[in-house]
Amino acid sequence: MTELFRWLTEHWILLIIYILGAYLLVSILVYFLQDMILFRPEKLSKEFQFDYENMEFQEYLIDIKPGVVLSGMRFKSENPIGVVFYLKGNSRSIKGWGKFAIDFVRYNYDVIMIDYRGFGKSTGIRSQEEIKKDLQLVYNKIKEKVEEKYIVLYGRSMGSGFATKLASANNPGMLILDAPYYSMSKTTGRYMPFMPMSILLKFPIPTYKWIKYVKCPIHIIHGTSDTLIPFSSSIKLSKINPSLTRLYPVISGGHNNLHNFESYHEILSQIFTIKKLEFDKEKSSLAFIRKGEKKRR
Repeated sequence: MTELFRWLTEHWILLIIYILGAYLLVSILVYFLQDMILFRPEKLSKEFQFDYENMEFQEYLIDIKPGVVLSGMRFKSENPIGVVFYLKGNSRSIKGWGKFAIDFVRYNYDVIMIDYRGFGKSTGIRSQEEIKKDLQLVYNKIKEKVEEKYIVLYGRSMGSGFATKLASANNPGMLILDAPYYSMSKTTGRYMPFMPMSILLKFPIPTYKWIKYVKCPIHIIHGTSDTLIPFSSSIKLSKINPSLTRLYPVISGGHNNLHNFESYHEILSQIFTIKKLEFDKEKSSLAFIRKGEKKRR
């Protein structure tokens, strides 16, 4: 012990240099590798044929600029009364996310989904600003066909921040946030508390800043047992614009399995209808099991 103390006393400057060097190295790695950490895209070939059981759909390819194409999908209801613009999470592609359109088509809403740059058939380099611009462009195209008051923005996990930004800059009829985060900086900071994530993060996505400017009804749905984005983040968000916000807890719900809870579908029924529809398990995502997950008992 004495020898160690003596060594530390004699070499404390060198030790500090080592610590600072290691900290700097980790910071550099976080900065340049964060795209691989935050996003888990599934890429699809141009020839890939989408297939969704019992749903009518139409594929779109939107040219943004040379080298940038967005892949989108419109799921059609028989007698649409509005459009849900569904902004998905940070993984996979609309190949898998598309099946959740059934939860809105049953309320006579068409559903628009797109893949962010680098996901599915979409091309181009991602950045927070470019994603915001892409989503606004798609929103504008929806407005050309549908009155804005009939547009519902639905943001799931990663997509919740971008949905909030869209709602703050436009006038949709409704904003629904599914497992939202207070800000991406805060969320990532939980896992790396010793790092200055507010400085390093290329995608800070400050939902809490944008939600205060939203002028339409805000519905927040969150599982109380979510370990990735804690339920407390939705509690904090619900207090920022309280006159327009309602928080719906899904008891025992996690981050990726809310659709497996009947209470989630009952919440959607409350949001989309005046009177409660009879719940049809076969015409919902209740039984969908994500890869690697176990079925709830």
